[in-house]
Amino acid sequence: MAKIRVGFGSDWNIKGNKVGFGTTNPSASLHVVEDFKTDFNITGVATLTAYGGFVAQNQHVTEPSTIGVATVGVGTFQQYYETEAGFTNLDGDQKFNTLSEDLVIDDGQILNITDTYMVGNTTNGEQDPHTHSSYVCAGSLEQVSVTGHFSVPTGGVNDRQSFVEGTVRFNIELNTLEFYNGTEWRQFTFNGASGRAVFSGGYHGGSGALTHMGYVQISTLGDSMSFGDLSTAQYDHDGHGNETRGIFSAGQGDVDLMQYITITSAGNAINFGDLIQDRGWTTCAGSSTRKLTAGGWLNPASRNEIEYVEMSTLGNALDFGDLSQARYGMAGMNSPVKCVFAGGYKSPGNSQKQDTVNTASKGNAVEFGRMSRHHAYPAAGSSSTRGIIAGGTSNLIQIVGDHIDMLTFASDGEHIDFGNLIESKRLFKGASSNTRMVTFGGSTGVPSPNASLTSTIEYISIPSGGNAQDFGDTTGKDIFDPGTVSDSHGGLGGF
Repeated sequence: MAKIRVGFGSDWNIKGNKVGFGTTNPSASLHVVEDFKTDFNITGVATLTAYGGFVAQNQHVTEPSTIGVATVGVGTFQQYYETEAGFTNLDGDQKFNTLSEDLVIDDGQILNITDTYMVGNTTNGEQDPHTHSSYVCAGSLEQVSVTGHFSVPTGGVNDRQSFVEGTVRFNIELNTLEFYNGTEWRQFTFNGASGRAVFSGGYHGGSGALTHMGYVQISTLGDSMSFGDLSTAQYDHDGHGNETRGIFSAGQGDVDLMQYITITSAGNAINFGDLIQDRGWTTCAGSSTRKLTAGGWLNPASRNEIEYVEMSTLGNALDFGDLSQARYGMAGMNSPVKCVFAGGYKSPGNSQKQDTVNTASKGNAVEFGRMSRHHAYPAAGSSSTRGIIAGGTSNLIQIVGDHIDMLTFASDGEHIDFGNLIESKRLFKGASSNTRMVTFGGSTGVPSPNASLTSTIEYISIPSGGNAQDFGDTTGKDIFDPGTVSDSHGGLGGF
């Protein structure tokens, strides 16, 4: 009979004693002899299939083990030996099952539990060789503490296999950690983002294209502050940013030039490279790693080209694909996965078309629903799940509108009424964080003389919806059609 009986949830140490397991068979015991080698200390061992009947709170492996051959009762069927390869084996048909599903391994130890081979020896030779298997089946751990490298599962957008709340993985297409919140996949916030929006250039009557750049902190209220100057005056241009860098693409002033800034620090813009196709009234969108420039206009026609650059490099743009329809003055929006280009002017007239592309790949755009109303020269922004389109010229007779519409990236592209701007305007631009969109400047009339230009900065709350509210003013001159970037929009992920 065993000296130690182990029941449900017990912790135990073996050292030179027989241990009986909590089963209905009192003779089912594990015999550990005196020449036990090293410290094979298990507190709360997992269920052994041969001797099942208890489930401990946890299994703790402190160090590698070597259990040698023991001889008990020579000439009888009592000699058993158990072999270990210097560490605890976990391969083979193993399962681990405890109350907390908590497997604790001390720093630097190897865990590799295998089947244990049991043999009985008698004077007549080896008898009844058989295997007793330990089963390890850890579906989850209460906590993991590591001092070195730790890797989560990786894969692309289409490789998401688990939809269990709290699942964490690294998305190789978005280049960011993401988690499932029970409803949707979200990306972890980028620590480098400061929540800053920068506007550049623009046009003011007799002054023509401007070089001035200003910025605001999106989460606050107030007038813009000076950021620096463009290397070349621009208007009718657009931009895209990530958590560190903003890039402005072409426009009237220099129809192929791209300029970049470091968003977190004020300063003048620096030459980035050139677009393949000269054009103005371009529209930009992208992700944390890639910027797309779509559409535009070059006398006498609108353009359908989409070009891209990698944000972390310098150099000329490369071909990405084409829009479904050539047009300019569109709204550009982005989730962490896709870019959406909506509305704009075609030649002639305006368009209700809406296109989308997968930012991480290359190829032609596909239609993504249809806009509920015309928006040409609107302002746009986005969270990781919603795109916002505000104002613009609303129809063929060029009536300037104040409508704000919203689309959900995961939907079929249907537009939903969101609210209204403080004033009707067009030729203005938006920038956003994941929770708020701000708009800069614009023109309240058609055509756009100085008297119709505005310096108003408006903002809306993206998650809640509703009418725009006053944020402040752009310092300096009233302007229309500047370029804008932010370091915390929805295309970067985060929340």
